[in-house]
Amino acid sequence: MNRIIERFARLKEQAQKGFIVYIGSGDPNLEATRQLALAFDRIGVDVLELGVPFSDPLADGLVNQLAAQRGLESGTTPPKVLETVKAIRRDSAIPIVLYIYFNLLHRYGFQKFITDAAQAGVDGLLVLDLPPEESENYEAMMRVAGMCVIYLVAPTTPDERIELIVKRGTGFIYYVSREGVTGMQVKVSDTIAEMTGKIRAHTQLPVAVGFGISNPEQARTVAAAAEAIVVGSAVVHQIALHGQGKELVPRVTEFVKSLVEAIKK
Repeated sequence: MNRIIERFARLKEQAQKGFIVYIGSGDPNLEATRQLALAFDRIGVDVLELGVPFSDPLADGLVNQLAAQRGLESGTTPPKVLETVKAIRRDSAIPIVLYIYFNLLHRYGFQKFITDAAQAGVDGLLVLDLPPEESENYEAMMRVAGMCVIYLVAPTTPDERIELIVKRGTGFIYYVSREGVTGMQVKVSDTIAEMTGKIRAHTQLPVAVGFGISNPEQARTVAAAAEAIVVGSAVVHQIALHGQGKELVPRVTEFVKSLVEAIKK
């Protein structure tokens, strides 16, 4: 069974909430990415989202844009990200999703990337700028490869389109809890429960909520209305603060652990 599906099944059985972390691959270098992945697994992170650095990350706010830039500067490429996933797999079975832009898939070769990603140990792809209306071939290739197709739903998504999106997704649905790009927020949206309810009306898939969660209190609040939460920019910010120091992995892990503990019973 796919590791993402298996993990969410176990969480449901244990009446636990899921915790998903996003970091930029190669920020500050790929060895740090490998070490962080293993540390996150040890402290109870359920799914790791690895951003594949791209020169024009349209869905990302400044914090994650800078992480992508640092990843590119460290020489990170899609093949090197897949090699890093293979290295993580030698020591960890943490479910891994690649957060990637379509241009990179197109350049690499669509079918080849999906095949290579599956062989490396990737469990799902979140292609930011590939809508489900244009994804029939992609979804078929992903099914054959045994990987999950992760789709986004936004606060502005109309009800009829929510139904279309969630029926095409697998693994979990990623609800973007506010309009705009990624980034830390002082306050989480007050419409999360309403929107996760709308999504659940059309699917049995777990709903993961992200965009803006940056402290334990926000993590607890959002987790009450979702099966999982996603924290990205706040973790990437910690990497930016400690990236050149020897304390990078312990400091970032300590921060993530405070968020994990906030939502786990």
